[in-house]
Amino acid sequence: MKLARPNILHPRIVLAGDPRGGDDDGPAADDDAGLIAALRHRGLQARRLPWDDPETLEADLVILRSAGGGAARRVEFQAWTKRVRNLLNPPEVVAWNSDPRYLADLQCDGVPTSPGPASATTALVFFGGGRSHAFGAAGTDPDFELWDVGRAALRAAAERMSIRIEELLYARAEVAGTADDARLVSLDLVAPQLGWADITADERDRAQRRFALEVAAALERLGLGPLAQRRP
Repeated sequence: MKLARPNILHPRIVLAGDPRGGDDDGPAADDDAGLIAALRHRGLQARRLPWDDPETLEADLVILRSAGGGAARRVEFQAWTKRVRNLLNPPEVVAWNSDPRYLADLQCDGVPTSPGPASATTALVFFGGGRSHAFGAAGTDPDFELWDVGRAALRAAAERMSIRIEELLYARAEVAGTADDARLVSLDLVAPQLGWADITADERDRAQRRFALEVAAALERLGLGPLAQRRP
């Protein structure tokens, strides 16, 4: 007797962009082209859509690539983050990080912060809570102390949200100062720009592969890995 083939799940992944810019416009779309290719290399199918496209509600996993479309749509955007299934980063993280008071929260948690914008800042990018790449004032290989400040900010944010640090798919920490006095200027956990134009092609390729690995790990945590079955 021939056994029926299981209804294997092929997760539907959406990279949710800014509805004002259209589906294929702007630097974020250029960034996403590399991410989509990296995901496809791992056998994961992804597409870019404006976050307000109804099809985002049908996706198995939604990865934010826009902060929401402006102040006029902030309430609508926040409501949408709670309607989609399996949003990364999670909706409670998006809500907390969208409030400017998040920096004061991190300061209360012991993270050294800067009271205002800095003229020379280094951008640190993390995937899955681990460091990926850096660019800006300190170049692509900043001191460990700068990475430590960024990591401390991620750890404090994860503890506040009662999640594990690896559940933060991506983060961009802006850090100013020197190894002796490094301070966090900002932390973007909503839809960070990842600075592909500021690193070499080899660094970009490695980082995008790391991103794809962390997406695959997130799918496994959510029960959407390669052995999962789609419910009828």
